[in-house]
Amino acid sequence: MATERLRMRHVREILRQKLVVGRSNRQVAASLGISNGAVSGAAGRARTLGLDWTQITALSDDALEERLYGPRTAKRAGRPLPDPAYLHLELRRVGVTLQLLHLEYLEQHPNGFRYTAFCGHYSAWHARQKLTMRQVHRAGEKLFVDYSGNKPRIVDPQTGEVTEVELFVAVLGASNFTYAEATRTQTIPDWIGSHVRALHELGGVPKVIVPDQLKSGVTVSCRYEPGVQRTYAEMACHYGTTILPARPRSPRDKAKVEVGVLIAQRWVLAKIRNQIFFSLDALNGRIAELVDEINERRMRVYGASRRELFERLDKPVLGPLAAERFVTSEWKTAQINIDYHIEFDHHLYSAPSTLARQKVDVRATASTVEIFLLNGERVASHARSRQRGKHTTTPEHMPKAHQAHAEWSPSRILAWAATLGPETAKLAEAILAARPHPEQGYRSCLGILRLSKKYGAERVEIACGRAMAVGARSYRHVESILKHGLDRLAPTEIAATPRPAHENIRGRSYYH
Repeated sequence: MATERLRMRHVREILRQKLVVGRSNRQVAASLGISNGAVSGAAGRARTLGLDWTQITALSDDALEERLYGPRTAKRAGRPLPDPAYLHLELRRVGVTLQLLHLEYLEQHPNGFRYTAFCGHYSAWHARQKLTMRQVHRAGEKLFVDYSGNKPRIVDPQTGEVTEVELFVAVLGASNFTYAEATRTQTIPDWIGSHVRALHELGGVPKVIVPDQLKSGVTVSCRYEPGVQRTYAEMACHYGTTILPARPRSPRDKAKVEVGVLIAQRWVLAKIRNQIFFSLDALNGRIAELVDEINERRMRVYGASRRELFERLDKPVLGPLAAERFVTSEWKTAQINIDYHIEFDHHLYSAPSTLARQKVDVRATASTVEIFLLNGERVASHARSRQRGKHTTTPEHMPKAHQAHAEWSPSRILAWAATLGPETAKLAEAILAARPHPEQGYRSCLGILRLSKKYGAERVEIACGRAMAVGARSYRHVESILKHGLDRLAPTEIAATPRPAHENIRGRSYYH
């Protein structure tokens, strides 16, 4: 096997020391850390060609190498070189290797390069490409996502206020197919919403989503075991993909989206820098047009557009979308208060009273609020309310005593009273009307109704009539009438009943 050519700086130094300084081969080899044979070979070639030091210094490295060793392409005459760009694209297909591609190359060119030279040619080309191309991205494997540091703007049509918004960018690893949109914030609802719209725009799901370790996606930033935000993980589970955050301060882990963001800044933000948008929808409409242009533009290195590569590489192997779109939710940990309610977004929601003082997980969407035990069991579900300071209570969550109290209402009290008789109903209505708030009369009415268990409905009805006649409006009056048997006396007998003598009874004459 032929030995590797010396670097031309070594060749020049060999010839300088031999022709100018006059050192021996052994001395030159020791000073340069090379073999004695290499020194002898370089010096012998120059001597055979009759080159002196003056001629050598006048030649460039390429010219000197060609004079001493001949052109590098001489051995390749008649042997077609493999297309490195084609190899690079094919390696992104699932299961494709350089060995397979070499066999296919030899089928077309039987006199082609052997495997070692074939791989060396590809590796040399690959090393000359941009750093962002040094990873081999399998088709349908990774979707890289990030926000742009430079931000677009929208203008309030009423006030003229200018507001910066966020630019979300997603790039598929194999095809470089790009998706971008503007959102108002980087909060969880906007972050998750951008992912959902990107996946549905792609029409499929990659195996892995690679985000930066921003707070909306990663709760615990760590090089080795980052903590994925719960809603983000829930979205990944819904679509059957995996979240693999890039390592902190490791831009090469997400180099694809770094370049994608740069392209979006140059070909989207730069193009709309002098345009004014009065709404987020208008801005996103224009961004979509420019992103389509990016995806349709032919890439010089690959000889194809992003969309062509997407249709050829990524789209056939993307996973299927879920039957329904993911509904963005918000999670928080809360403690059930002593009143068996938890607070979420300034509104109170009930949980079973037996769980009072326990910690629970709360999951909220735009329409529902769900309460889960820490083991994942759902114990309550409510329609979401936007009323601050109010409460939503399910009767089944209340203790039995509280349920009974909650069932009280003026109409129900009056209906119960009417079952004893019209006089009882009139007294109950009068008691409720006499209180500043009807609930203040509930207990009085219920007390009167319970007297029927002791004295019977007929006596209570008569007693209520007696109380109405004298203007009494309380439970105590009715109880007193029944206790002293006044309900059994005729009205004339009650008036004729003599009052007992007592020193505190002053009589009518005292006031005249």
